Amino acid sequence: MPEPREERVHRGPARRNDEPDTPTDVDTKLLPIQVRAELRSLPKELAATVMAHLVAAGELIDVDPKLAYAHAEAARRRAARLPVVREAAAETAYVAGEYAAALTEYRALHRMTGGGDYLPVMADCERALGRPEASLKLAREASKASLSPAQTIEMLIVQAGARADLGQRDEAARLLRAAIESRRGPKPGQARLRYAYADLMLADGDGASARQWFAAAAQLDPEGDLDSDARLAELDGVFIEADFDEDDDEDDSVEDDDGSDDDSEPVGADTRDDDDEEEPPSDDSTHDDTDQADVQ
Repeated sequence: MPEPREERVHRGPARRNDEPDTPTDVDTKLLPIQVRAELRSLPKELAATVMAHLVAAGELIDVDPKLAYAHAEAARRRAARLPVVREAAAETAYVAGEYAAALTEYRALHRMTGGGDYLPVMADCERALGRPEASLKLAREASKASLSPAQTIEMLIVQAGARADLGQRDEAARLLRAAIESRRGPKPGQARLRYAYADLMLADGDGASARQWFAAAAQLDPEGDLDSDARLAELDGVFIEADFDEDDDEDDSVEDDDGSDDDSEPVGADTRDDDDEEEPPSDDSTHDDTDQADVQ
């Protein structure tokens, strides 16, 4: 006998065969209060199911992105009209390398919100799907939007990558150098600009310049969010194995090599003389409400 319609409405669509089980031992208080507030518009039982899948997605995104995406997709099937659910599906799909699905979700969010916040990641998805021209079209759209300094930097990095994909490597380098020399934007963004420039130099066969720029990126990234130190170790021929007892010794050798090159600053670095390390952007230039980096 078919399930009564009222029960189906409150519990959402039936579970698909390829869908992960709804977690039963999660703490929904782990979700930000704004997310829980948005989910209160759903029937209670349905909201509980969606929240359980969202908590699982958040816990798994760094350890099992594909399973995280499966949980987020299960939530999306039940509450697709809520931006917070679509954003979870978009972010997990992106991290899982499901760029077509991520682009679909980010496009939906772009329509829902009407702002330009999602344009950089949409452009990056287009580039990942082998469509650099579409990526550059979104970059032109972003140039007319009110992006934060951090978002402007992300858009510029994607734009430079798209130019490189099209064989316009000189233009890609020009874009990155101009943004670095402007010193606008937060430190993490400035670190990413230097990392992207190092990557470009390495792809062009200039290992010496790449090494200097990876070192410059590492100086602005003390938390190690980027893998600049690993890239430096790779360039120096240092092999680091996670479980090896002498890891610390190998890491120290990389740091010693970094120090030996402090006197040779990459073009466009902010250091003014040979005795100082590269200076990060000043406080006034690193706040999100300051001037934006030029993406043109």
